[in-house]
Amino acid sequence: MTSLSVNINKIATLRNARGGSVPSVIEHAKNIEHFGAMGITVHPRPDQRHITYDDVRDLKKNISVELNIEGNPKEKSFIDLVLETRPDQVTLVPDESGQLTSDHGWDTIKEKDFLTDIIQIFSKCKIRTSLFVDPEIKFIEGAKEIGANRIELYTENYASNFSIDRDKAIAPYVIAAQKASEISLGINAGHDLNLENLTFFSAKIPNLSEVSIGHALIADALNFGMENTVNLYLRALKS
Repeated sequence: MTSLSVNINKIATLRNARGGSVPSVIEHAKNIEHFGAMGITVHPRPDQRHITYDDVRDLKKNISVELNIEGNPKEKSFIDLVLETRPDQVTLVPDESGQLTSDHGWDTIKEKDFLTDIIQIFSKCKIRTSLFVDPEIKFIEGAKEIGANRIELYTENYASNFSIDRDKAIAPYVIAAQKASEISLGINAGHDLNLENLTFFSAKIPNLSEVSIGHALIADALNFGMENTVNLYLRALKS
């Protein structure tokens, strides 16, 4: 079964809006684990506007499911945090400083030398590496060449076009996933996946190991409650 990793950035955003410790990032992460999610994802940014570096340290100590840390390895502080906390997976994302949300994948050809060096650093520490990429064959082949363990397919374009023509929207992702499988790259996916489009995506993508979902899932939890929401997403992956 495809693993569900819940991105809890938005819980930290709500906490930080008021200051203090409510809602508790750690308490919610532990609850999400208890409700059946297989992983927790966080994306600490240099300005720490949602998840803080201390949150990451506390999560490492308090959860039993996989911890996936996303971020831009061009920030030395991010590399230091990953090496300190030793998550199960690090997902490398080419965000600019101050960027609102991720909006493109790596050019694994242009950034080949840089990414090769970074991946070697994490691999020596036995941290699984995943590269955030657009569904383009050349970038997937590039990810393999530089030593990544997995790719994370950037799914915003799929989500944006799902209601217009789902078959056309999914097509490049199917091709990308087939190529990744052929060259023995693990496949993750994330960005704007939700209860409307998740089942179709997971059914069509071969060998999908993990989806990382944050904004939509946390928003749904406001209506349905966290336990019910996590189970709705788990069922969507099984359908």
